[in-house]
Amino acid sequence: MRITYACPTCRAAVRLDGIESATALTCSACGAAVPVPPGAVAWSAPDGSPAAAGGGVPTLRRCLVCPGSELFARKDFPQRLGVAIVVIGFAASCLTWAWRLLVPTFAILFGTALVDVLLYLLMPECLTCYRCGARYGGAGGPHGGFDLETHEKHRQQRLRLGGGVPPASGPP
Repeated sequence: MRITYACPTCRAAVRLDGIESATALTCSACGAAVPVPPGAVAWSAPDGSPAAAGGGVPTLRRCLVCPGSELFARKDFPQRLGVAIVVIGFAASCLTWAWRLLVPTFAILFGTALVDVLLYLLMPECLTCYRCGARYGGAGGPHGGFDLETHEKHRQQRLRLGGGVPPASGPP
């Protein structure tokens, strides 16, 4: 399992691999350690039944960085790159449309859509914490897709506590 999170102490982006059995997450920039809560990672067999520690698939029950227990599943793909692909396809199709080249215009639009579908099918999923934005690759769990109400609840709580609004996609 892999985690990408913003260090609570120095806000540096931290990426760690193999954290299934870690007792603490250590920031590479400032050395601050975030203790992993006991029972946050469970092990399950591929069929979903409980398995011994270290055997099976790691299942995340809660966030390892913050006290949040609400996570959502999403594609592990940079949103900015996805938007850039769409914008470039749109701009290229606008140019060919302005030059009155009908077939290349639609070829670019359909090609962009095909790239989007292929990326959606090929990219793995990751879990993201609503509260702190930590992203977990290679983890499973009983977490659904994005819920706007839950996201808004955590965003409003951050604003009330004066923590500001982190980027929508989590840490870089």
